[in-house]
Parts: sequence; structure tokens; C-alpha cells
Amino acid sequence: MEPTLVETTQKETIKRFNQVRHLWEKLCKPLVPEDYVLQTAGGASPPKWHLAHTTWFFEQFILKNAVRGYRVCHPDYHFLFNSYYNSAGKFLDKHARGMISRPTIDEVQAYRRYVTEQMNALFDRMEEQQWEELMPLLELGIHHEQQHQELFLMDIKNIFYENSLRPAYHQFDANHAGTLPFEWVEHEATMETIGYTGDSFCYDNEKPAHQTYIHACKLANRPVLNGEYLEFIESGGYADSRYWLSDGWDTVNERKWVAPLYWDKKQDGWEIFTLAGTQKINEYEPVSHLSYYEADAFARWKGLRLPTEFEWERFAGQRAIEGNFMDNGRYHPLPPVPEDKHFSQMFGNLWEWTQSPYMGYPGYQAIADGTGEYNGKFMCNQFVLRGGCCATPRNHIRSTYRNFYYPHDRWAFNGLRLAKYA
Repeated sequence: MEPTLVETTQKETIKRFNQVRHLWEKLCKPLVPEDYVLQTAGGASPPKWHLAHTTWFFEQFILKNAVRGYRVCHPDYHFLFNSYYNSAGKFLDKHARGMISRPTIDEVQAYRRYVTEQMNALFDRMEEQQWEELMPLLELGIHHEQQHQELFLMDIKNIFYENSLRPAYHQFDANHAGTLPFEWVEHEATMETIGYTGDSFCYDNEKPAHQTYIHACKLANRPVLNGEYLEFIESGGYADSRYWLSDGWDTVNERKWVAPLYWDKKQDGWEIFTLAGTQKINEYEPVSHLSYYEADAFARWKGLRLPTEFEWERFAGQRAIEGNFMDNGRYHPLPPVPEDKHFSQMFGNLWEWTQSPYMGYPGYQAIADGTGEYNGKFMCNQFVLRGGCCATPRNHIRSTYRNFYYPHDRWAFNGLRLAKYA
């Protein structure tokens, strides 16, 4: 007998769950125990915490409710590895996560195995009605884990950069090929449907789909490159208040920024730190690790602007989701190549800042249960980024996907693409 659509969907979901859980083995392979406990950037977390938190998520939101008499692995993990869910109880202050020497990494890995085994045992005995009830949470948990795998790579990069030995996480081949010439791509003014309209998984902040008027505009066919951003630096852009938002100018001076994060000036030129160690700046690579303030200042210096998230979605919506993702195993942006047509690197490579504040779409309502704290509570003082990056899993991204960071954040793989009104 052929399996039903429901049975096929269940089987595929179980497979994806286990693939995502086991991907950590590959990601953790280059690390030593000392790497797991460090916390550097304000927005970052220790690698060990990512491993435990993503496990706690399944335990808290699925196993404790779906398994009668479920025994938690350790009663104190609930406090240590909750992130920000007030509805789930008290949690450790984010900036104190690097103070947790215990449980050890071996104990955290045992915790992961325990919860994975419990989840698979639950799958084996779930009836169709329970599948229907738990599928939204299971999908959310899988995508939540993928988000933390991306954050894990970005946090490891920051941890290794703060070490004067500048160790390498892995190796990749340098790519100094020529790049795609800069061009504008134009669209006429129109009403456009923005937001997710499909039947598969999406986050609640991608809904509801709605009509938005988009002015006639032009979008750059590729991201801004290191060589182009270097011109901004050498022209004194970081020392000229005319190009900076007031908060950005204060941040630049307080934090003494003179270049993007991971750039270091040497006697023979600029170097950049990568997950493969320190390298010479490749002028053809897209500039990365920019704050919103830096992206906006560069655009103003050019007499241009950042796109809105609605413009970005309109230009990207008809393009295949292809690019330099985590799956490639490079974990570093690639130069746009001359063979690209019309648009280059809309997906993968780098998250692209937009000028849009992160807020709910018209009619937005957060999920009613505890996971309603996932997105809605952060709709304040942050900006939207689009497209995914070189640390984003390919099957995690959509043209409607809305990432968000505070304007001073720059440890993430963030870049920019220029825009202007037509």
C-alpha cells in the first residue's frame, strides 16, 4: 500500500528533525572543550549554550506536554537554558551565559542525546491527531535549531577573533576572481502583495500577507564590495558626521570604530579575520559584518539609500533561492561573478540591511501560546534584514523571511545593497 500524504509528511519531518539534530556533530568537530564556554560579543552566546538551549526548546514545548510522566534530564536546566520565555519561567541573564562552567560539554551532549531519543520514541507512538496538534511546534523547533546553528558559527568567529592567536575553525580556498559590474535594475510603481502566502512553514512575523504600495525604484544588481567600502574608509567616512545618524555617530565615537568588524589595518594594507583565519582583504568580496549605522552611512556617502524590506521582497520574490549557504561548507561570502544575470546574491552570502524598522504587518497577532514570545516581543528598536547568509541553511530561508538586529549589531554576517528612487 502506498503511504498517505500525511504519513509521507510525518516521515519527512522526522527525517529533517534528526538531520538538524545530528548536524551539530559536524559543526562541533573543530572545537575543543575550552571553546564551548566562552562568550564575547554582547549579542552572542557560548557554543555550549546553543547546544543546550535548542534541546531545552523541545523538552519544554513538546516533551513536557506530550509525554505523560516525562522526567526532565536535570531540574536546573530549565533555568540555565531558557532564553527569554517569561511564560516558561525565570531564566539566566543573557550576559551571564559565559559564566556557566557546569554542566560540562559532555553532560550537555548527554542531555542532547536524551532529548533526541525521547523525541524519536514519541514519534513512534504518536497518533494522527497528536501529529496534527504538535506539527506546528515541531516545525518551529526544527527551524529554531537551524537559527541557532547559524548563530553558533557567528559566535565561534567572534570568539576566535578575540583570541590573539586568531585560530582557524576550518579552511576554504581563496577566491579572487573578477566581479559583476555594478548596474541598476528598475521597477515601476505598483501595489504588491507582501508576506507569506504558502501552505508550508513560516514564522508568524511573515504574516499576514498584505497589499503595499511600492514607489518606482531601482535596486543594485549586486551587494557593495570590500573595495568599494574601502573607498569610504579612506575618504574619511568614519570621521565625517555628515553621513551618520545621530545614534550612529555616537556609537562610532564611543566604540572607536574605524572599519567593519574583523578588519585590521597593517603596514602593507588591510586584513580580515575569517573562520579560516586571517587573510588579506579581497576587494571583490561583498563587505560584511556591518552595523545598520555603517550600512546607512555608506549609502548616504554615495548619495543613495538602503532599500525598504518591501522593495527587497519585490525584487527577490521571483528569483530561485540559490546561493552561498551553510550547506556549501564555506561559511564566508563569495564574490558576485560576471556570469550572474540581473541580480546577484539576493539569497545566501550575506544578510542585507533594509531601512525598514522591525514591526508587525497590518493585522499581525503573535501566537497565543508560549511560543508567541518568539518574534512579536522584539518589534522595537530593530531593523529588518533579508536574504540569508553563508551560515544560513538553504532549506531555512524564504523570500518573505524577516531577520532583525539592533542597529549597532555587527558580529552577524550582515552586508548591504544600494537602492534609489527611479
